[in-house]
Amino acid sequence: AIAAAYAREGATTWIASRKQDNVDAAVARLREQTGADVHGTVLHVGDRAGIDAVVSTIADTSGPIDILVNNAATNPHFGPMLDCPDGMVAKTFDTNVFGPLVLTRAVTSRLMQDGRPGAVLFISSILGLRSAPLQGVYGMTRAALVSMVQTLSVELGPANIRVNAIAPGLVDTRFASALTQSPELLETFEQHTALGRIAQPPEIAGAAVFLASDEAGYVTGATVPVDGGYTIR
Repeated sequence: AIAAAYAREGATTWIASRKQDNVDAAVARLREQTGADVHGTVLHVGDRAGIDAVVSTIADTSGPIDILVNNAATNPHFGPMLDCPDGMVAKTFDTNVFGPLVLTRAVTSRLMQDGRPGAVLFISSILGLRSAPLQGVYGMTRAALVSMVQTLSVELGPANIRVNAIAPGLVDTRFASALTQSPELLETFEQHTALGRIAQPPEIAGAAVFLASDEAGYVTGATVPVDGGYTIR
């Protein structure tokens, strides 16, 4: 949804995912939806060498990267935080925290070298702003992104590179299907949300467009909840 929104705004848009078949299918769907020439590449954020290679490929093909959206995430454990196996803890932090840090470094180092402004966006979660029962390790990684955004915004501000985050509530995606497909969990969430419903992906994309745009030129270091009023209740 974020890629489609950027493409409709006229951005040269690249998407990345782990498997070629998924990338190809998503690119075809986005081109059909937007009429834009969306591009795709295979990338696993845990592959450090692969990150540098992909950033180089995009820059060589389409020019400098002005906007980066860190949206890769995993959440393999649903249950008490202290019961999460060590391997799952490491995997979650590697994908959700270390990968975005390395990717951000690869993109912003080029921006600073070229003296270009830019915008970096992290997709965090309201679970990084409050307690996260049964999703504690995931919540810790989302909180780490909030801290990363605050620090990077100060360090990159002199280079005119803005860094922000979106903290979505529950969104109707495959990633959240463990929650959205449980009638009891879904009802509980809706009852605690001011708008009484979960979000649809385009409602997150609107905030992503704003934060990457010139209209948000004085916004940096912010984490914006897009949660239908969940956190205020």
